Amino acid sequence: MREQPNQRKTLLYYVGIAALIMLLLNIFVFPSMLQPQVNEVTYDEFLQMVQQGRVSEVAYQDDQLVFIASGDNYRPAYFKTGVWPWDDSLTGLLLQYGVRFSAEIPTQASPLMSFLVSFVLPMVFFVVMWQFIMRGMQKRMGGTNALTLGKANAKIYIEAQTGKTFADVAGQDEAKDALTEIVDFLHDPGKYANIGAKLPKGALLVGPPGTGKTLLAKAVAGEAKVPFFSISGSEFVEMFVGMGAAKVRDLFKQANEKAPCIVFIDEIDTIGKKRDNGITGSNDEREQTLNQLLAEMDGFDGRKGVVILAATNRPEILDPALLRPGRFDRRIPVELPDLQGREAILKVHAKDVKMDDGVDLKPVARATSGASGAELANIINEAALRAVRMGRSAVSQADLEESVETVIAGYQRKNAVISDKEKRVIAYHEIGHALVAAKQKGAAPVTKITIIPRTSGALGYTMQVEEDEKVLLTREDAMNQLATLTGGRTAEELVFHTVTSGAANDIEKATRLARAMVTRYAMSDEFDMVALETVTNQYLGGDTSLACSNETAAVIDGLVNDLIKEAHESARAILESNMDKLHELAAYLLEKETITGEEFMQILEKQEA
Repeated sequence: MREQPNQRKTLLYYVGIAALIMLLLNIFVFPSMLQPQVNEVTYDEFLQMVQQGRVSEVAYQDDQLVFIASGDNYRPAYFKTGVWPWDDSLTGLLLQYGVRFSAEIPTQASPLMSFLVSFVLPMVFFVVMWQFIMRGMQKRMGGTNALTLGKANAKIYIEAQTGKTFADVAGQDEAKDALTEIVDFLHDPGKYANIGAKLPKGALLVGPPGTGKTLLAKAVAGEAKVPFFSISGSEFVEMFVGMGAAKVRDLFKQANEKAPCIVFIDEIDTIGKKRDNGITGSNDEREQTLNQLLAEMDGFDGRKGVVILAATNRPEILDPALLRPGRFDRRIPVELPDLQGREAILKVHAKDVKMDDGVDLKPVARATSGASGAELANIINEAALRAVRMGRSAVSQADLEESVETVIAGYQRKNAVISDKEKRVIAYHEIGHALVAAKQKGAAPVTKITIIPRTSGALGYTMQVEEDEKVLLTREDAMNQLATLTGGRTAEELVFHTVTSGAANDIEKATRLARAMVTRYAMSDEFDMVALETVTNQYLGGDTSLACSNETAAVIDGLVNDLIKEAHESARAILESNMDKLHELAAYLLEKETITGEEFMQILEKQEA
């Protein structure tokens, strides 16, 4: 965006005000400061001051008697009397009281005072006014300091000041292995140069938010013990055309001066978006910044040990020129951690928290499938906060279990007012989920059932935790999940002969899964192995869009409906054959409000005996 004309007018307006104030000071203030204070007294007052010993020096100039008087609590000043003849009696009186005779008493300010008033004071005034003008301009420019435009303003950590090493990064073993070579090169570039190998100029860290991309970059600098430059892509975006490119130049200039070092650009997609043929063309500020980044990456010598690390969770929108060999040579996935990785991350964050001796982090890791490193750190912190609220000095297993539910579903709404009738509906709904899940082969075990509302809006929930980590989804597993999701609504239909809005989230999840089975997983006979849907922003929610005709989309809708109907009928058959169990478990849940998976299975197995 170009500089707006009214900004220049504003600057001229401030400068004009400063010049006017300076002119008024020169006319009215500074002359009076340079002129010494001269008071006029009568001759008899002069004689009285001589007799009091207050006159120290006297001179007769310009037909006037000029003298310097002083006294207690009185600043030395110049005085003059009216015209009076000089006679011997006056001379004798002055000699008697030790008054000095001078040829002339200066009545102008001292040269030092003239210098201070004429030069120093105006300079101080202009500095203060300039600071005031710049603050006003900065506010109008959205916080941008006009004196620092073009400066990279990168945060610089020297050597091990990042405070992070690979020991602080857990659950990302593959990413650490890929970055180890960079650390080795920064330690000993000679052995790579001897064989003719060149270090990759750049490495792109790609993954969902909260997986530790920034932490990995800091750990590389901490391991290599080299300076670490950290800057966000948004800091390159300026309102003035060319300022982003200037910041890129300044960043690489600083990096070359500090080589070997690591430059980390977070959220590089801010400036690295694909270029297009839009109406802005080559004058677009973002495009100029990207072009400058490409030129700088081509221009610097990789043998000096300047490594560019960048992070993004939107790799699909990056410009291809940025990803070609010679720029960002490597793409390092930083994915969500698996079961072992989650347990390792929990241990890293738990080492600084006081834990009970019997705390086991494995169940927490199993219950947090799909959680990022940041979410796992939050779970440990929430457990510590809960321990403090409960008056304990160490975190217990119950604190960790409750913190998992807090992060997933929010805090308990203990004061929520729900009628007994609605509580009964919610209890049957949740038992319907649990009972269908328990009666299906291969379904994840039920670990907890509750009808206590949560701040996320859930009136209750059924928690299932896989015993082992699964990376593949079979059609049978998908159909089991669909049946479990429809189990709550089915229980309402069978017991109360009506339906409620409580199944809204279940319906949404079931529809999304059934649509994915048809369009992306090819789990329908009608379309065989044809991809009918594409995924965008896979690391930011995984938005989808159909890639087919309207006629095919109508067929897809019919198949999705058929899958959900099939699951619904399966859930109905399970619950109808276990109605006694449904009533007994719902009554027990109503009494306890929260039951564990063990309690649920004990009642279920007892009924079967």
